[in-house]
Amino acid sequence: MHATPSPPGRGLAGLGPALGAAGVVLALWYLLAHSGGVAPGLLPTPGATMAALADSARSGTLATDLGASLARAGQGFALGAVIGSALGFTTGYLPKVSAAVTPVISFLRPIPAIALVPLATAWFGIGESAKRLLIAYAVLLAVWLYVHDGVSRVPVSHLRAARSLGAPLHRRFTEVLLPAAAPALLAALRYGASVALLALVAAELGGADSGLAYRLQVDGQFLRVDRMFAGLLVLGLLGVAVDLVLAAVGRRFVHWSAS
Repeated sequence: MHATPSPPGRGLAGLGPALGAAGVVLALWYLLAHSGGVAPGLLPTPGATMAALADSARSGTLATDLGASLARAGQGFALGAVIGSALGFTTGYLPKVSAAVTPVISFLRPIPAIALVPLATAWFGIGESAKRLLIAYAVLLAVWLYVHDGVSRVPVSHLRAARSLGAPLHRRFTEVLLPAAAPALLAALRYGASVALLALVAAELGGADSGLAYRLQVDGQFLRVDRMFAGLLVLGLLGVAVDLVLAAVGRRFVHWSAS
């Protein structure tokens, strides 16, 4: 089964509403910054923000911070996504395991990663292990929820039919369960990626010497609001880029899903 290729220009046309919305936000930002209603030191203009971003790029600070944050978020996301997906498939497929595990995860889900920063620091210090584990914790809980729900919604009749036809367990998983739950898995990974960036901020604020959130904290201490806006802009663009990549992967490998 092959995906139907998109008509030429369709992808670019789909960017129209997003670019229009970005233009509106940019215009409102520009007007508000030049209105005089907010002190220039509290709301930099788009031009001042871009100048601060360019200065950070020229000095090498942006590359250093971006590299450190990407490494932490990527490693934490990978660990949390693998464990969360495996656990979600297990609890979604085996009701008895779900009955034992779901209450524990339901207890943990309301506890945000930032609340665990002092505990993680006490256990693992201020090194990279604590940061990666905090991110993995947040991603695991987010991914598990989507995957568990997607797997549990796969019709039991499909699995019974495959078993009655003599399909072994591994074929029932790869040819029935996995394709049916793939859209939920993709949604889980996209949501997990955004959660990884949220947890990254909490992890870096808990003690770091580099990273996008660390730089935001340092700039905030010196009231460099233009640099803070530049850092927030980079975080937002990073989240958009990651989501676009995962969405493209989904269109390539989960082409049978209308979503």
